[in-house]
Amino acid sequence: MGKKGKRDKKGKGAEKTAAKMEKKVSRRAKKEEEDLEALIAEFQSLDAKKTQVIESSCPPPSPRLNGSLSAHPERDELILFGGEYFNGQKTYLYNDLYIYNIRKNSWSKLEIPNPPPRRCAHQAAVVPTAGGQLWIFGGEFASPNGEQFYHYKDLWVLHLATKTWEQIKASGGPSGRSGHRMVACKRQLIVFGGFHESARDYIYYNDVYAFNLDSFTWSKLAPAGIGPAPRSGCQMTASPEGNVIIYGGYSKQRIKKDVDKGTLHTDMFLLKAEGVGKEEEKWTWSRLSPSGVKPPPRSGFSVALGPGNRSLLFGGVQDEEEEESLEGDFFNDIYFYDMGKNRWFPAQLKGPKSEKRKRRRGKQAESEAAGDEEVEQRPPQGPLEIVKEVVAEDGTVMTIKQVISGPAEEKERSESEEEEEEEGGALGQQVEPCPRSNAMVAVKHGVLYVYGGMFEVGDRQFTLSDLHSIDLHKMGEWKVLVEMDPKAQEWLEESESDEEDDDVEGAEGGEEEEESSEEESGDDEAGEEQHPAVEPGENPEEYLSRTEQYWIKVARSHMGPEAKEKKVVKVAHAMAKTFHEDSV
Repeated sequence: MGKKGKRDKKGKGAEKTAAKMEKKVSRRAKKEEEDLEALIAEFQSLDAKKTQVIESSCPPPSPRLNGSLSAHPERDELILFGGEYFNGQKTYLYNDLYIYNIRKNSWSKLEIPNPPPRRCAHQAAVVPTAGGQLWIFGGEFASPNGEQFYHYKDLWVLHLATKTWEQIKASGGPSGRSGHRMVACKRQLIVFGGFHESARDYIYYNDVYAFNLDSFTWSKLAPAGIGPAPRSGCQMTASPEGNVIIYGGYSKQRIKKDVDKGTLHTDMFLLKAEGVGKEEEKWTWSRLSPSGVKPPPRSGFSVALGPGNRSLLFGGVQDEEEEESLEGDFFNDIYFYDMGKNRWFPAQLKGPKSEKRKRRRGKQAESEAAGDEEVEQRPPQGPLEIVKEVVAEDGTVMTIKQVISGPAEEKERSESEEEEEEEGGALGQQVEPCPRSNAMVAVKHGVLYVYGGMFEVGDRQFTLSDLHSIDLHKMGEWKVLVEMDPKAQEWLEESESDEEDDDVEGAEGGEEEEESSEEESGDDEAGEEQHPAVEPGENPEEYLSRTEQYWIKVARSHMGPEAKEKKVVKVAHAMAKTFHEDSV
């Protein structure tokens, strides 16, 4: 009894500490989020101009990461929504919607009135109801300088048959967050984990919520057992039985002032449902100990549900934290997790059949010459390093180094593993796509599609817009559907002139502005001219003092008559500050 009492007290103490931290983060984040509401309101006013559905063919989407790529439940299409792009000086957020036609290998842009605000690091889940629905929850909006964050807690559904967006307003859902995971499980959406960050504080979550797709109501689950520690960016998969599997993820904690320690999680959990759909629905956490070869620790990996009751993990990065720098090893490998067998195994590309036959003959050969030949033709058993060079438009040479694990030793494989990893065999010398993290992936008809993402070379970040596919049944070779365009690689150093900065002014809307009609862009220019200009040498305080009433009027028009005066003034000040920064 005594020991149990101590454990209970310890658990309650941890809950209190987490609650205090959440309040602290919430207080500090509130001011930041009020500031960012001005930018979000301005973008939404632009979106409000859209009054009809317009679908038009277009080039492939611009480079981005942390968007969502989903397979249409009824058509041979993929749906890309949102994401972010950073060019070294500014962060751009998107809420555009693209459709990729798999058969035609073509893109189209779908403009629908009243879309969700711009965001990244959200979650999307598709259900086949009424011709298909795409559900979006949460995510974040960042200020152009990337130092302030607004975390969404809204829930949206895109009705694919009628091409309409609808915001679902239901109380009792998760708090604002990004980096969480969401899956459709039976007739529910299950949301787990994520994080909320302000300029100085952050908190990671391990709570679980369920949204009922029939009653449109949220409920917070209270599973029995010991569950995962708080984390974001994990692998979350729903099993055919209605259970949920969690693997890996990332979290950080403050060990002393201004010093954070990151953790790459490699543990695995099962959230088991009993009596789903009944009044006495119960959930229980239990720890899984899978067999096979687990993926090396990493963050920023992408996940999808593959054929044969297997979930898959693609890419990611393993950061090596030095005292003054952060170096990352990026991956482009695929690992499968077989839910039925509770086993991990790496996917490996098949080599040419002739090579396989030579290797088999080599095993049986007794002569020394045959043995030598077999050694030469067998791929290396250790890691294989491949080095590529890509030249960006500005002349920067990107050296991409990737390390690929060699095939496992034959003696370590069982017969059943050989059957599955016959998907392995020889590794081709040309491996696509290049290593990356935070890519968008989807599986349709047993084919994996990988779009975008990012990798780093030194202090420079390269955001991608290429598209690749691979047949998960055959595991023969990657197909390049859209190549990486070096001309799309823009990187502006902080010290570069303001003139270059002005070139990307207003690009927070992404290609949407570039592709808009001349008339529309003319309207935007006229709108910008209405704002009071910043006078030479005028600092932010002087500018605000001179134009405050104007900005309050603008903020009030965005926020509506019911908004509180104090909040309107805060938003007005934020808008004036943003306009001043962009003008100087």
